[in-house]
Amino acid sequence: MPSPKDLAHAMERGRVVPEGGGERFAGYGILGLSFDSGHVLAFRRMTASSLGLPYTTVWHRDPGGLWTLYGDVEPDRACPRYFGEALQRVVEEDVELGWEGDLEVSVRVPEVRLQWGIRLRGDALTVGLSAGGRILPGALWERERVLGMLGRLGGRILGEGNLALTGTSPNGQRFWMAPRVLWRVGASAALLDGQDLGDVAPRPDQLRLGDLRIPKRGILAFGEAGFEPVAPDPKREPTCFQEVGRSSD
Repeated sequence: MPSPKDLAHAMERGRVVPEGGGERFAGYGILGLSFDSGHVLAFRRMTASSLGLPYTTVWHRDPGGLWTLYGDVEPDRACPRYFGEALQRVVEEDVELGWEGDLEVSVRVPEVRLQWGIRLRGDALTVGLSAGGRILPGALWERERVLGMLGRLGGRILGEGNLALTGTSPNGQRFWMAPRVLWRVGASAALLDGQDLGDVAPRPDQLRLGDLRIPKRGILAFGEAGFEPVAPDPKREPTCFQEVGRSSD
């Protein structure tokens, strides 16, 4: 199987939006990683988007439970479009992502002095599930019953809880996810505004953003995702969008 770095570079070169209706994305990211300080980090790199430009977002949950999202495109073209109701702040800011080696990726948000390094590893379980994910027909990835079964089974096998591959986002849209290739986080370290976030420490419970659940341990997934189209409501503006703006403003 190609290395994560090779897969990431191939997706950057191809930038193919998945076929079908609704709003669709292809890319990869850390679905969630918990530290013993109580902080949680995640990132998404969408190399192809039916909404326009590729984008990168970094998700941060502080020990008090408040979520902040940093993204390098307008919020209505990225994750806040679906998850904004669960976020306390959304900041449009530069995000830097780089591959230091076949198994090493780094993420930086310079304006808030966030530096995050991740080393990945594969094992028999992730290799086996990835082999199955690559050959499963695309149409099956969009059937809710199949996704529900795969999320529960895959999460149990990996010790991650329920991966919840389908459900409803905090903003009310139905979603599906097709994580075709998986890698575990072997090691990670992060600094935020000079503070060391500590050691990786799996949570006993699972955090939730709507029906999306954060894995108990760190997983990097490559694949596709889809959402129902956003229906504009002139009577209501998502609360988190009121704080959108570059952090230097």
